[in-house]
This record gives sequence, C-alpha cells and structure tokens, in this order.
Amino acid sequence: MKIAVVCANGKAGKLIVKEAVDRGLDVTAVVREENQTAAEKVIEKDLFDLTAADLEGFDVVIDAFGAWTEETLPLHSTSLKHLCDILSGTDTRLLVVGGAGSLYVNSEHTAQVMDGPDFPEAFIPLARAQGKALKELRTRNDVRWTFISPAADFQADGQRTGRYLLGGEELTLNSRGESVISYADYAIAMVDEAEKGGHIRQRISVVAQ
Repeated sequence: MKIAVVCANGKAGKLIVKEAVDRGLDVTAVVREENQTAAEKVIEKDLFDLTAADLEGFDVVIDAFGAWTEETLPLHSTSLKHLCDILSGTDTRLLVVGGAGSLYVNSEHTAQVMDGPDFPEAFIPLARAQGKALKELRTRNDVRWTFISPAADFQADGQRTGRYLLGGEELTLNSRGESVISYADYAIAMVDEAEKGGHIRQRISVVAQ
C-alpha cells in the first residue's frame, strides 16, 4: 500500500508517518521544507503546488494540514478543495485529519460540540473553519474521502495506548465518560482506516478506550 502524508512535518503528520512506516507501509512525506519525519521518500512541495501527477499512484493520501491563526483559518477550506480537485475522479482515497468541534451532541444532529457553553471561546474560529471545510467536503461525490474527527480533548503529547473506540457523527464518550485521545492513538486509528477502512464519503470519529 502506497500512502502520502501531506503536511507531514506537523505534530499529527509526524506520528501518522511513523505509525505507517512502523507497519512496513510504503510512505511518502509531503513537506514544504526539509523532511523531519521517519519517511525515506519525500515530496518537497507546498500543498497548493501539488499536482495530480504528484499524487498519482498512491492508494491513500492523508491530509494533515493545520492552521490556527485568524488570517490562515480559511486555508482549511481552500487546501482541502485543492486536494479534492487534483484527486477528483481517481481511486485514491483522501483521509482528512479533522476537528471535534463539528461533532454532534444530539441524535437530531442540530447541535454541535462548538455550540456548547463550555466550549473554549478561543477555539470557536478554528472549529467553525474546520466545520465549514467538512460541509464543503460533503458535496464532493467525485472524491473517495473520509473525515476523521478526534475526541474533544486532543492531546499532542498524550500516551500511545494502542486502544481506541470508533464513533460516527456524534461525540462519543468512553467508559469513563471522557472524550479524549492522544495524537499517537489517533495516528493508529488513521492508519487503520487507511489499511482496512471503508468509510467512503463519511465522517467518523475516534476516542481513547
């Protein structure tokens, strides 16, 4: 299986690359600057400079793009649109590192995590930007995409336990009533989805077991 990880030098990207490399998969890191990942194969290009030819032949492309500042938040939509456009009509699957703010908290799917009174105000713009990107992604019937939301508490330096629960559109709690997952366990779930998943044109979510 051939996998490309876009924005691989980020915190999530590095761990996803490491997880895939440790499993013996054929991994290419797509980075803007010098490769800092465990991948031996590298495409050194800005995401927006990638072409259809660059991603030809990959079974899975993992989008680990992230933006956090007010002026860069719209890039969640434009970067995802660019990747969709160059993968349009191909068999390559596009797996997207998503956010938790757009997960639903009721069965009617009328209320989202970001709407809650306890949701940190500082993260609302990011959650809205990622939610907008997901809404736009749902219109793409020409791409074999999967959007993977982490738990509400997404811990960059959390432990790798090797265990997680798979959820869907709604916020899922573990047996301790928690919505938490480490980047390392999220990377396991991401590579599992790359290898075995069939959630085409669906949003799924993961939480620590």
